[in-house]
Amino acid sequence: GGLSAIAATAGSVQQASAATAAVSGKMEIKKSVCTHCSVGCTVIAEVSDGVWLGQEPGWDSPFNLGAHCAKGASVREHAHGERRLKYPMKKVGGEWQRISWEQAINEIGDKMTAIRDTSGPDSVYWLGSAKHSNEQAYLFRKFAAYWGTNNVDHQARICHSTTVAGVANTWGYGAMTNSYNDIHKSKAIFIIGGNPAEAHPVSLQHLLKSKEENNAPLIVCDPRFTRTAAHADEYVRMRPGSDVALVWGILYHIFENGWEDEEFIRTRVWGMDEIRKEVANWTPDEVERVTGVPGEQLQRVARTLANNRPGTVIWCMGGTQHTNGNNNTRAYCILQLALGNMGTAGGGTNIFRGHDNVQGATDLGVLADTLPGYYGLSDGSWAHWARVWDEELEWLQSRFASWTDGAGEEQKMINLTGIPVSRWIDGVLEDRENLEQPDNTKAMVLWGHAPNSQTRQKEMKTAMEKLDLLVVVDPYPTVSAVLHDRTEDTYLLPACTQFETSGSVTASNRSLQWREKVVEPLFESLPDHTILYKFAKKFGFEDRMFRNIEVNGEEPLVEDLTREFNKGMWTIGYTGQSPERMKMHMQNQHTFDKTTLRAVGGPADGDYYGMPWPCWGTPEMNHPGTANLYDMSLPVAEGGLTFRARFGVERDGENLLAEGVYSKGSEIKDGYPEFTMQMLMDLGWDGDLTAEERQSIEAVAGYEAPENADDGQEEVGETSQQGEMDSDYVAQVGGINWKTDLSGGIQRVAIEHGCAPFGNAKARCVVWTFPDPVPKHREPLYSNRRDLVADYPTYDDKTFWRVPTLYASIQKNDFSQEFPIILTSGRLVEYEGGGDETRSNPWLAELQQNMFIEINTRDANNLGVRDGADVWVEGPEGGKIKVMAMVTERVGEGVAFMPFHFGGHMEGESLRGKYPDGADPIVLGESTNTVQTYGYDSVTQMQETKATLCKIMPA
Repeated sequence: GGLSAIAATAGSVQQASAATAAVSGKMEIKKSVCTHCSVGCTVIAEVSDGVWLGQEPGWDSPFNLGAHCAKGASVREHAHGERRLKYPMKKVGGEWQRISWEQAINEIGDKMTAIRDTSGPDSVYWLGSAKHSNEQAYLFRKFAAYWGTNNVDHQARICHSTTVAGVANTWGYGAMTNSYNDIHKSKAIFIIGGNPAEAHPVSLQHLLKSKEENNAPLIVCDPRFTRTAAHADEYVRMRPGSDVALVWGILYHIFENGWEDEEFIRTRVWGMDEIRKEVANWTPDEVERVTGVPGEQLQRVARTLANNRPGTVIWCMGGTQHTNGNNNTRAYCILQLALGNMGTAGGGTNIFRGHDNVQGATDLGVLADTLPGYYGLSDGSWAHWARVWDEELEWLQSRFASWTDGAGEEQKMINLTGIPVSRWIDGVLEDRENLEQPDNTKAMVLWGHAPNSQTRQKEMKTAMEKLDLLVVVDPYPTVSAVLHDRTEDTYLLPACTQFETSGSVTASNRSLQWREKVVEPLFESLPDHTILYKFAKKFGFEDRMFRNIEVNGEEPLVEDLTREFNKGMWTIGYTGQSPERMKMHMQNQHTFDKTTLRAVGGPADGDYYGMPWPCWGTPEMNHPGTANLYDMSLPVAEGGLTFRARFGVERDGENLLAEGVYSKGSEIKDGYPEFTMQMLMDLGWDGDLTAEERQSIEAVAGYEAPENADDGQEEVGETSQQGEMDSDYVAQVGGINWKTDLSGGIQRVAIEHGCAPFGNAKARCVVWTFPDPVPKHREPLYSNRRDLVADYPTYDDKTFWRVPTLYASIQKNDFSQEFPIILTSGRLVEYEGGGDETRSNPWLAELQQNMFIEINTRDANNLGVRDGADVWVEGPEGGKIKVMAMVTERVGEGVAFMPFHFGGHMEGESLRGKYPDGADPIVLGESTNTVQTYGYDSVTQMQETKATLCKIMPA
């Protein structure tokens, strides 16, 4: 157990403490950002003689306001953690052996080159990280492009990919619309599938301020009575996996009583009539049958939301990690559209992201289905980024393989979505003929990833053992070092922490903050961007990849990486946040209003803190950023915005553009499409372009349009970015648009005339390209309600994103008799993600020492389980784990809960002896994902971890 482990490591804890007294000299103050959740808390580091001595929370930070949670307060221990990976290692005859960086890069590079020669570039999978800075994430995606594969992804796939898909397809951008601080203005707070008190603890102060100042009712919908629910005015206990039914149950009462905002719907929403038809089927009795929530309670919830506007909707992974997660997130959005709560302070969909830079890594394109800025994978998308990189498009294309599909047609892999991280094990284990790529995955690079955060752990063990090469890049060995029984061709490379380098990070509200380097890299660890440079050099494309980036020694200049993505990410406005502006914001945090986030005087006067994207145009344009998306009460130049015209201008003869409404100061007094050079010419505004801007636009127009250019309507993938290039690279200047004009001139001129560069459209309730155009309730693959499976079945099996994906063939099997209890999972306040970092931290390890399962009192008594006793938990796919029972009323009858932060045990056996000496976490435990089962979202391949089945037995 944990106590004995802590006792055994007393020496290292004392050594860490001794570091605080061993130095003297001038004290320096460095500002960084916490490396855990997405709130973006500032960390004040006190450094003397290169040693990090003390830590304080950022008292001036608008986000944490002088607060830290347990994890945030302990990050100094992470930075000088004695249990970190200290030098490169490899397995030789089953034992870990220390090697040099030169040997590691050469051996790994040679093995990868051999795999590339025999199986193609797609057989090496590059798994990135939400722990990378924006600059490192950008470089990682660029590296994968230069290697020649779209088999690249990161944790966003398994946390909020269904959010991005659902939300982007509703109103244009797939991100948090407002901010933690804006919740101060909410008149009601509706949380579904989220537990901020434990997952985002510092955010709770913003919610409580709304309760205190506005008397805002807090409604919490969750299968568990969480610490967040303890603050609720109304707690709604729901059956796991029934989110759509619950939201439709609320809308039933809203429509029945005429509480919807009809004018908002008429002018800014398309497709609500189709929602009304679906909602009419969800009578209070049917909703209670599916969700377990009484009709009178949902009527009370509906009345509360209707009487307290604007209200905000908050969700996290409780709503996203389902086979129909994209339906859930769209339903949440539609609820806000019906109430007219969008585009206003105090309203919006406040989506709490999980990791410190999962928003940024998503934006920077560490995804299987897009390039940085959600440009997609079309030829036009690649042409755009080739221009940004000053690269030959033909050379980039030559780096990728081709594949002959079942119809005998050759497919270019450069344009095909890669295998998502949720399915990488199938890339290894699936029969080759069933994969839509030339060969199986042969090498896996796990870079800043906790594999125990993924389902199907037993199959993952098999996949790891089948690989020709396994490479782990991380400050810690992670479960990747011990899950398998490999004896050779396995490498551990020590990356330094984010406190040992600098760069930007994007908080959940889209604000960018700059981290200062606190200390130099410890041990033999290196920054991630340095390691990427070493690999690029080994593969011989470093001169091309870094042609516009200064490299000192082997470390690329971080600021040059920022400036390079500033040059290309026009789609989401990652262009105005220069390194200089970000650093200036960090130095002047005290000048920003703690509710509106806008600077009052000082050098950043008028800016919103962190310049939340979109921050339009070039840095010289000084756009302030956009605090609240889609707010038409402000001019676009001051952070106002419309809904994005992303889905065409009409559908089946119906207008998709806004009707008679527009942002303040707009010279176009109605809806309008996205801006192109042709549109500027038609309006007579092209004369406002400078000579340099016009010259740049004409240079872009010189690219010949690809034969298979997208029409802009097909939508695929997590971000459902349809290539973003519908009118790009045609043979005339008029086709160049706001997304591909590298000068920023089209954006600048549109905004000068009061218009949003991306148009002014309606949000849409119906996504005609999704499996369910109108969100529908579908039962989980493993459901113990066979009556509901008959009425609300899952999808048919299908192949997408290169791998066969099962639905109906699993759901048809009835496991409910042998596995009667619904199993769900979630977070603890003490740990983060897979937990390797936080369980290695003595401050946190002391707080939570045992993996456990929450079992309802009645279930425990029926099973003969006592509180604190060990139990076996077994899933229908054969995985089983041994954990401690926590008998509690937090979970309802028939439901059990486990946290997902543990690893290092496998089916009752400790793996501690398999870690490198001194690098084993203090606390080990079973992973809930050994028991969690197969199941993937129909749009994004999100894993299902919130609603499966299990049985529980005394150990």
